[in-house]
Amino acid sequence: MNAALPPRRFFRWAYAGLSLALMLAGCSGDMIPAGKRISHRPPAARPSVSARDDLVYRADSAAFRQCAAQLSAINVRYSTLPDQSFGGGCTTYGAVKLIDIGVQTSNLGAMTCPLATNFAAWARYGVQPAARLILGSDVVRIETFGTYNCRTIASSTRLSEHAHGNAVDISAFLLADGRRISVTNGWNGDRQAAQFLRVVRASACKRFRTVLSPDYDPSHRDHLHFDMGGRGGYCR
Repeated sequence: MNAALPPRRFFRWAYAGLSLALMLAGCSGDMIPAGKRISHRPPAARPSVSARDDLVYRADSAAFRQCAAQLSAINVRYSTLPDQSFGGGCTTYGAVKLIDIGVQTSNLGAMTCPLATNFAAWARYGVQPAARLILGSDVVRIETFGTYNCRTIASSTRLSEHAHGNAVDISAFLLADGRRISVTNGWNGDRQAAQFLRVVRASACKRFRTVLSPDYDPSHRDHLHFDMGGRGGYCR
């Protein structure tokens, strides 16, 4: 946010940014129904590994087949991955690898199908319209820190949603005009970059159960974290 803006100009810019965020997040072309209302409570505790065994989303389930059919119907190219358990509670069940969602994306590995479907929707209906309206250019690459990673949540003994391929971290966006908007430099950077990043976060909050940004804590200063775990409705 640009602290140098005069009060009247700041509130005019903030109101315009909020209106744009609501317009894009509620776009009638969204594939995924709007989620629960946004909350500022701490993220709900994740189910334990043993509790997840009855809830797991496997590649041979009807729910996975329905999700995969949805990806195919919207012309997303992907490959189905075999269910795998890596020990220590880390798994990739009901996962896909995205090949083509309409924009180049780096570092994507195994993703649960619901995460992949919502990610494709966010890129298509959230990111691209926001880039065109705010930055005046298309996004040609979304850069990520990856998806699956067998690790715990920072400062916790609980497994991260990354340990189930159920989370993705977004680090930057490369534009057709050559600009690169990174979370590190753009979140508190120039007005357009900061507005764009907040609008795409608001759009993500309509699709993912948990969305964490630099506003959440210092460990997210360089990325936006999206996951499909917990009870949902947390956007910060």
